[in-house]
Amino acid sequence: MYVADQNLLCAGRDPGHAELKAIRQADAVILPQGCRESIYRMAKDNCSHVFPNYDCRFKFPEKIGQGQLFKKINVPHPQTIAFPDALANRDSEQLLNSPPLELPLVFKFNWGGEGKTVFLVRDKQDLQHHLQKAKIYAKSGQSGFLLQKFIPSRGQSLRVVVIHQIYIAYWRIQEKSDDFYTNISKGARLDRDVDPDLQAAAILATKQFCQKTAVNLAGFDFLFSETDLKHNKIEPLFLEINYFFGRKGLGGSEKYYKLLQQGIDHWLQSIKLDTSSPT
Repeated sequence: MYVADQNLLCAGRDPGHAELKAIRQADAVILPQGCRESIYRMAKDNCSHVFPNYDCRFKFPEKIGQGQLFKKINVPHPQTIAFPDALANRDSEQLLNSPPLELPLVFKFNWGGEGKTVFLVRDKQDLQHHLQKAKIYAKSGQSGFLLQKFIPSRGQSLRVVVIHQIYIAYWRIQEKSDDFYTNISKGARLDRDVDPDLQAAAILATKQFCQKTAVNLAGFDFLFSETDLKHNKIEPLFLEINYFFGRKGLGGSEKYYKLLQQGIDHWLQSIKLDTSSPT
């Protein structure tokens, strides 16, 4: 969608000699949102200016990696315990008999989006069920899960999208009181207006995080603890980073493409490249 001097299609394959030659000759490289790590590494190693900046995406992959990143940057986030590998039977029994976090807790597989691999664990039976699923997944090569402290948050989560220096926030609100999920795909509604002070706090937290990490294309998910809000404490809790994110909250795909084009234009200007002609 972004026209440059050369537009090379590398979908479904690793880059080759033609891509390497073009990257070495380029002043800047603009990669697709879903680029694989091989082409990102090639671009970063051979060109000074690459958009988007996916250093953190590949250095701290999946949900376990993001938890490590949150700890490294020292940002507020729910208490999280990571299990990179499948547990032996004895370890599973120990975990069931003495959960490291108070129930209810949140069980997250290391992969997946839209809440499809995230579950509320209300009791030990729930926990046992998901531990068994983790063993099955591990046999197919999908290993790793997290246990996370459950944060009552009024059935709301806040998404902050960053596109270079553009920041857009909107709420996902689940009106079913017995439903744990706040994903739009799970029935939550969008609201761009409620609690502007909380939105401002999360946008500021996102900006500070991006200044430290150079992340410039992602959707950040935040929670606000009900307990904190009752005591007039506004503290956005980092929940996840989505390098692939839905567009409904941004007004749809057409609106997103316009924002992305605008963000790339601003990025090119920031590195002193002329955007009046292909670059």
